[in-house]
Amino acid sequence: MTPPAATANRPTTTQIPLLLSAVFLVYLGQMTLNPIIAPLSREVGLAEWQIGVTISVAAIMVVISSQFWGRRSQSWGRKPVLVAALTLATATMALFALLAQLGMRGIVTGTALFASFVLLRGIGFGTAIAAVPPTAQAYIADVTHDESTRVKGMAGVGAVQGIAMVAGAVVGGVLSGFDLMAPLVAVPLLLAAGLALVGLRLRREPAAELVEDPARISPADRRVWPFLLAGFGMFTALGFIQVITGFIVQDRLGLDAEATGLFTGGTLLAAGIGMFVAQSVIVPRSRWTPPTLLRVGSTVALIGFVLLIPDTGAVTLIGSVLLIGLGLGIATPGYTAGPTLLVGRDEQGGLAGLVGATNGLTFVIAPTASTALYGLWEPLPIIVGAVVMGLVALFVLLHPRFRRFAPTPEVSGT
Repeated sequence: MTPPAATANRPTTTQIPLLLSAVFLVYLGQMTLNPIIAPLSREVGLAEWQIGVTISVAAIMVVISSQFWGRRSQSWGRKPVLVAALTLATATMALFALLAQLGMRGIVTGTALFASFVLLRGIGFGTAIAAVPPTAQAYIADVTHDESTRVKGMAGVGAVQGIAMVAGAVVGGVLSGFDLMAPLVAVPLLLAAGLALVGLRLRREPAAELVEDPARISPADRRVWPFLLAGFGMFTALGFIQVITGFIVQDRLGLDAEATGLFTGGTLLAAGIGMFVAQSVIVPRSRWTPPTLLRVGSTVALIGFVLLIPDTGAVTLIGSVLLIGLGLGIATPGYTAGPTLLVGRDEQGGLAGLVGATNGLTFVIAPTASTALYGLWEPLPIIVGAVVMGLVALFVLLHPRFRRFAPTPEVSGT
């Protein structure tokens, strides 16, 4: 456990805004790439399932490394962890941009191209990105000491991700309208900016503030597993539509590669707007408890999934994605903040890593499964996502953990 002196010496001035800025730049880089994934795969001659496998491999790396990064963020400090991760992310995505250019020119093709995509975008970038959310969440849990502030802090992480989704959709979509290579070049530049921000501005914690041996948390821990299961379900449902959004846009609207990138960017922009409104306006002002956030958010997202199933035109497509983003934006702070209110300080890093691993686990199967199901029948992966989200809504409504939620005394102030 953390000695009392270490707790007493924690600084009153936090660097949450700076850390959130770094999170924003990292996710802006990731989201800038999303609008062009579908047209890029077709331009370089890769099948839909190969892109699904690449993203699934990245998710496997998140699962494998999130617990490591989360605990190391408490024992090494936030700055060393983020510098290492962002250096790896910048290098791998710079090489990925070069590889994509070679693929579009026909210099690297087939199995070699696919294997390189998996190595760089899957293994390299997946390992790097796994460090960012656990580090930010563990830090916020460490410096916030009441339920309302904790929920707002965790919502801040989601809010900057939502802003990044909006900005990434705009940047990626607009740049792709000029050339598919433009977003690919922008990604490592954004990651390098995040690396510079962390390297130059983020201060290291004094040794007294570090946790020498952060505790491990089992995913079966009765305090946290219901939240993990709810989060797993939510992000599994999202995973069934996230990768195929570009394919849905291109096939339903009959667009070419450049127009698909632009319109997919607009669709993802709607999801980002929904997430941003939820986590910057609804969550802070509602002051709902984590269980309430989960119940309301999962219900709203379910409505969005149901509306997305039929092909009823561009307006409904964008509106349904907006609702999904809004619902997940409301629910996610309940999922991430809820279990932090039930564990001790020396467990926060392990818990943050466990949450990150759970999120990553949802994208191990869902992208590959969704692209395969899409090849069988276009609405099928959306239907599966809707069913999963419906089960989540029922679970958070009925399970006793959410009906009788009681934060630890050190957080509740009792």
